[in-house]
Amino acid sequence: MTNRPMVALEGGGTLVDTAYSSLRRDIISGERPAGERLRIEKLKTLYGIGPTPLREALQKLAQDGLVVTEGNRGFTVAPLDPAEFEDLNQARIAIEKAALTLSIARGGDAWEARVVAATYLMDKEDTALPQATDGVPDSWERANTEFHTALVSACGSAWLLRVRIGLHDLCERYRRASVYQRLGSRDLSSEHSAIATAALARDVDRVCALTEAHFALTALALRDATDLGEERIRAER
Repeated sequence: MTNRPMVALEGGGTLVDTAYSSLRRDIISGERPAGERLRIEKLKTLYGIGPTPLREALQKLAQDGLVVTEGNRGFTVAPLDPAEFEDLNQARIAIEKAALTLSIARGGDAWEARVVAATYLMDKEDTALPQATDGVPDSWERANTEFHTALVSACGSAWLLRVRIGLHDLCERYRRASVYQRLGSRDLSSEHSAIATAALARDVDRVCALTEAHFALTALALRDATDLGEERIRAER
């Protein structure tokens, strides 16, 4: 694990903002796995930020549900809880289906072109994914984000899209663990292709049903991956 000292503030923000965004990114990506004790002294070395901004950032992350406070014992990365992921997925499915319905009704040629391009990149990443040896690649996660974002991009509701982004971010660390656990046993390329085909055919009922099933499979697969983070922690001790 490499140190990542941060001399400059990210985006001109405060040290708290920098600590928060960096820790949040690493928790979501799995760099800081579920169950890891977030010791201030270690974090100071890893991120090159003092203890006060780090504690404030950790308190903010606790409010987001990504970190658990343990009284006087400090902070721990929140566990991967399948029940929480299923709850998140229920909310995400409801928002996604509403956005898809509007997007398919309103999308024009530019929307179709974006969906086609995103599907092409998604297929390339899905094809390469089974060869991954160290977690789900960031390139796959970016392609997956763009694929699902392209599908809803014409919905026209800023509030729907804002809520959707928040749910997407909260689901990401669960999704990474779930997808990696099922490498080679799930045909993600076919799932994504079927969703795109239904969307371009303007078949709202089918695209909503396929998307719901797609998200539900990810939640189901997580039940086989709940010990992934804890196993990594034990291996590093």
